[in-house]
Formats: sequence, C-alpha cells, structure tokens
Amino acid sequence: MAQQHSLPHAYPMSPECEFANPSKVYDQNFGEGLSPGDILAPTLYHGYYIRPRINKQLERGISEVTLNEHKFQVFLDVCQFTPDEIAVRTMDNLLEVTAQHPQKVDRHGFISREFTRTYILPLDVDPFSVKATVTHDGILSIEVGGRGRH
Repeated sequence: MAQQHSLPHAYPMSPECEFANPSKVYDQNFGEGLSPGDILAPTLYHGYYIRPRINKQLERGISEVTLNEHKFQVFLDVCQFTPDEIAVRTMDNLLEVTAQHPQKVDRHGFISREFTRTYILPLDVDPFSVKATVTHDGILSIEVGGRGRH
C-alpha cells in the first residue's frame, strides 16, 4: 500500500464544518453489477425520479468516519481491491484514498474498477501520522493521530 505526504493544512476546516457531515456514507460498492431493480422504471420521490434498488448497502459498501480527541479514523469497504491496488496519501489537510485494478473477468463479462475518495482532515490531527491497514474481509482502516500524540 503506497503512502505519500506533503505540507499539512493549507485549507483549514472549522469545527462547525467538521461535525456538519454524516459519519457514515452508504452505497460505496464500486462497479458492481446491476440488479433487476436497477433496470425497472424510476419512481417519483419528493419531486425527483429515483430507481428502486435492492438494499445491499446495509451490509457492505460503508465509509465511516470517527473523530475524537486523540485521532481521526476512517473505515472504508474496499473488498473489491487487493492491498497493493490501494493508495493512501495526504495532501495539505486532505486524506485521499485511491484504488484501481486492471480489467478482470467476472460472471457478466469484463470489468475494471477505480475510485478516489477524499476526506478533509480536522486541524488538530497530524497528516504525517497516517496508519493504514486492510482487514481480511476487505475493510480499509485509516488512523490519523492528533498532533504531538504519535
């Protein structure tokens, strides 16, 4: 897993902005096949057309961010990638996760996947203290310690 660093915190983030966003983002299943529900006619919902989906998002495909006084932590489902296909880097006060794999054969034909997810780091963490690991079931855990605590 590649790890790169540059100058920290060119774009400060206010405490109000840090806690205004949800801690979990669902439906991070990158490039999975379509279900029959994805092909059905869209439904009108609050003035917008949406397509019904089978709700796979409760079990897989979660991005979760936690923040406490000692660290900033991210959990991201990357089960479709191997650890050597994942890169984690900090740039200013941004934490960027990218993953890419070449075209592979699956049961529907050929597929290649690539994604980039960027998180804004809070001001009180040290972007040079990034620790990233991938669990056996494909969850990327990234921990960034607070300044002076690593």
